[in-house]
Amino acid sequence: MSLRLGDDAPNFTAETTIGTINFYEYLGDSWGVLFSHPADYTPVCTTELGRTAALKEEFAKRDVKVLALSVDPIDKHHGWVKDINETQNVTVDFPIIADEDRKVAGLYDMIHPNASATATVRSLFIIGPDKKLKLYITYPASTGRNFFEVLRVIDSLQLTANYSVATPANWEEGQDVIVVPAVSTEDAIKKFPKGVNVVKPYLRYTPQPNK
Repeated sequence: MSLRLGDDAPNFTAETTIGTINFYEYLGDSWGVLFSHPADYTPVCTTELGRTAALKEEFAKRDVKVLALSVDPIDKHHGWVKDINETQNVTVDFPIIADEDRKVAGLYDMIHPNASATATVRSLFIIGPDKKLKLYITYPASTGRNFFEVLRVIDSLQLTANYSVATPANWEEGQDVIVVPAVSTEDAIKKFPKGVNVVKPYLRYTPQPNK
């Protein structure tokens, strides 16, 4: 059965480029990003893993641990990492899961038979410290992911997990946010001392509360 938002992210133990890991133990109390790749030594995947490695500090300052997955074996992973480091001018030091038996791919519904009977699609999952699934995005094999969008979503998820706000379309860190409908305008004025801009009774903006 497919995973849905709010479900427990399935735990697993797997062989990776940094050794055997238990998913939950690897994440600890951090946020997690798990993303799959159709195959090793493929051009789009090479750029994606390179971009992820280049954004290492951005993920770290958000307390996010990343893991990649491909159904190819571990020896191919190690060889591919050398190519990624060379061509993308990075150092890939996050784990890449070798999912030859497609166990993890099955747990996370990463194989879509109408797209490919054997290769994983470009799925990306964001998991919270509570090990609940917070977001998932799936792309076709031909389209590379936008990792700046992944970071933007993480910013929104971490903000809205701690404050009674939501983020509007195209929101970016530092911009105004929306007061959730569950909070009355009277309570919002007390709750958000930076001010509340009431556009409509249901549409109320306030400056980002943790800035």
